[in-house]
Amino acid sequence: MWDYTDKVKEHFLNPRNAGDLENADGVGEVGSMACGDALKLMIKVDDQGRIADAKFKTFGCASAIASSSALTEMIKGKTVDEALKISNKDIAAYLGGLPREKMHCSVLGEQALSAAIADFRGETPKEAEEGEIVCECFGVTDKEIERVALANNLTTVEEVTDYTKAGGGCEQCHDKIREILEKVQAKRLPLPEAAAPQRMTNIQKMRLVEETINREIRPALQADGGDLELIDIEGNTVFVSLRGACASCAASDFTMKQFVQQKLQEFVMPDMVVEEVKP
Repeated sequence: MWDYTDKVKEHFLNPRNAGDLENADGVGEVGSMACGDALKLMIKVDDQGRIADAKFKTFGCASAIASSSALTEMIKGKTVDEALKISNKDIAAYLGGLPREKMHCSVLGEQALSAAIADFRGETPKEAEEGEIVCECFGVTDKEIERVALANNLTTVEEVTDYTKAGGGCEQCHDKIREILEKVQAKRLPLPEAAAPQRMTNIQKMRLVEETINREIRPALQADGGDLELIDIEGNTVFVSLRGACASCAASDFTMKQFVQQKLQEFVMPDMVVEEVKP
């Protein structure tokens, strides 16, 4: 049995915003019932460009329903541009974490949001980009695997399966997935020393860490009754302390490594490490 957080259980048993949204301004449909998970996300955008309402219809497991429910709550009231910045990691963190094998449900939510906003703007969603089908069992393309692997720092076939389902059936695509991961790894290689950006001073690093925590991390934690305090920075190690509901949450390790640390790596430095200081 999966080890779900209380918040996942709550959103599964009492999903928010389930059903149809009449005269939706944007609709995103991703996944397939034949493959086990499908999500239809509908959004209504007001004159100020904010998402005034959102509803969903999901066919899938408890994690898929909880992720969809959480996503609608996360995007309501945000501008379209603000909503577009929400990643699958943000959805999982909002729920207090998801089992590793269920992370594909959060990816489904991110894809549906992207598709709904693209529909609202009259654009082609990135998920609809042409690509070669790699996993015949679940209809996953090389472009999707590459995109998800880059965004979530995936390095193994097993991780790709957890986040996309690719490779979880007959396993005949495993060699192709490994080839894609090798290409992704090449894209992550550091720049030559001569082309590397100028090293930040300690003051610059401190300011950037503080800005990232206040802009990208604390709002998501505060929305769930928690918070985070910056304690110190030594080299590339950031020491923080969880507050409120986050301090006693069973998924605090997930929050630290899969949310806080990845946000700092994304916006400050790719080799940044986060350590928790217990009160």
